This record gives sequence, C-alpha cells and structure tokens, in this order.
Amino acid sequence: MDIFLLILGFLLVILGIIGAVLPVLPGTLTGWVGLLVLHFTSIIPMNWTFLGITLGVALVILILDYVIPAIGTKRFGGSKYGVYGTTIGLVIGLFTPIPFGILIGAFLGAFIGELMYNSKDKKRAIKASFGSFIGLLASATIEFSVAVVFVVLFVMKFWEYKEGFFS
Repeated sequence: MDIFLLILGFLLVILGIIGAVLPVLPGTLTGWVGLLVLHFTSIIPMNWTFLGITLGVALVILILDYVIPAIGTKRFGGSKYGVYGTTIGLVIGLFTPIPFGILIGAFLGAFIGELMYNSKDKKRAIKASFGSFIGLLASATIEFSVAVVFVVLFVMKFWEYKEGFFS
C-alpha cells in the first residue's frame, strides 16, 4: 500500500506542475494533495506543521492565480469586461490546437471584452489586453515555481525515508 501511495503522491505533484500551466487544474493545490498522500504512508511520519504551511502557501497561490491577471488588466486601464474576457479567453484557448492558445486566448478575450465595454477606444482595449497577458504570465510563473518546490519537497521527504519503502 505504501508503494501505491508513493506513486499516487508523485503523480499528483507532477500533475501540480501541469496544473500550473493549465487554468482548469489548480496546480499548487493538486501538488499539495500529493504531499498529503505521501504523509499517509506508514513510513513517513505525519508532520502537521509542514502540511499546514504548504497548504497555506497553496491556498494563497490559488487565490493569487485568479487575482493577478485581473490586477494586470485593471492596472493597465481595463474594466470588468476585460477581466471576464480574460477568463473566457483562457478557457477557450485551452481547447485550441494553436501553440500558446491559452496566452493568445487571454489576450484576445481581454481585447474583445474591452471592445464590448467601449467599442470606440481600441487603444485602451489593447493596453488592457497587454495587462491581462502580463498578469497571466506572472501568475503562471509564480504557480509553476511553487509547484516545482512541492516536487522538490516530495523528493526530499522520499529520499529521507527511502529505506523504509524498499526494505
């Protein structure tokens, strides 16, 4: 059972990295569940402080993942239509075969949203779209970094107790 939990936990932290890039999957939260699964093994002792701190980080990143692109859009003069357009564009971009469809979708979604808000001000719509794009990149970079840290923590915990799994 411990080997199964080890493999499941590892798959979840790897899925966390993938989720850092795909907006439909909460990357850091998925990676944290992988850390939690690892602590359910009989070999690795439950460390509530470690799990609490990493859960806190995962929840903060989860919230920031939605806030940062909106802040970017607002910071560059966008409206709530641009924020909604960013989110819709992210989802649509996810399902397109175009490379970097998520990024293009977020940019175009914010642009279209801003044009729906004020169709005469194309310069402002482009500026807000750029802010959305920058916010999305910043958010994805932060989430990806934390997801990688969770993988490193997983490997370190495994390495510390590896003899127990294979004895």
